[in-house]
Amino acid sequence: MSGTEQTSAAVNAASGYAHPEVLVETSWVAEHLEDDSIRIIEADEDVLLYEIGHIPGAVKLDWHVDVQDRLSRDFVDQQEFERLMSRWGITNDTTIVLYGDKNNWYACYSFWLFSMYGHTKMKIMNGGRTKWEAEKRPQTKAVPQITPSTYHAQPADETLRAYREDVLAGLKNPGRRLVDVRSPQEYTGELIHMVNYPQEGAQRGGHIPGAKSIPWGTAANADGTFKSAEELRQIYGSKDVTPDAEVVTYCRIGERSAYTWFVLTRLLGYPRVRNYDGSWTEWGNLVRSPIEK
Repeated sequence: MSGTEQTSAAVNAASGYAHPEVLVETSWVAEHLEDDSIRIIEADEDVLLYEIGHIPGAVKLDWHVDVQDRLSRDFVDQQEFERLMSRWGITNDTTIVLYGDKNNWYACYSFWLFSMYGHTKMKIMNGGRTKWEAEKRPQTKAVPQITPSTYHAQPADETLRAYREDVLAGLKNPGRRLVDVRSPQEYTGELIHMVNYPQEGAQRGGHIPGAKSIPWGTAANADGTFKSAEELRQIYGSKDVTPDAEVVTYCRIGERSAYTWFVLTRLLGYPRVRNYDGSWTEWGNLVRSPIEK
């Protein structure tokens, strides 16, 4: 293990995370830019950022194109996922390092999706694109030339995903905790869409009955890195979202809630957490769905 790798591991371990190995620092990534066993993937909310400049060797994941089913509101199936990984030269032994803008919001969404198809060798670059830029580390506009690989995905692990029937059935379960990670204005129904995204709203505002309001961004420091385990346990524990409970996270379409899923499962080690990716655009449009404000 290199000195930089040892330092990175020590920093994350000292933070008390349940799985410190899922995080690497920008210094570790900079040291491994020429490592053929690693594939760096940039997954941004702003899909134009990659063309402005990205980490050398990184490939672009466009969530609007690469991982969405072409017809139904769903993700690509197992075979399409395999084709995507193969196009990027990723094998089952490749270590994937994900990073992106806005506190690694879509990077964690990607981590969740890739986990469903069984890829285990994955890491998030702590601080994401913002931290890499702030440290003035190298960027390029060059798109890497990659030799396609052979990749074998597992069938989708449905235990990581919640559907509306699961959420509805769980409303009477006292051991279930629903976590609404949207903004307070969305939670109360003041807004029926995410701030500055009026085209992505729902017919009704409010929240799923019994849901706890814990905005996703509260888990991040000002520089985009994750807060320590002690701070995170206080954030969720103060709302009675504890490791012994079954937890379902949701937001608008499942991307912000995937970030919270990552925090709860990988950083805090909660054993039973699912992401309801149908989220409010589904629930807020369902006929007779129960809603609180």
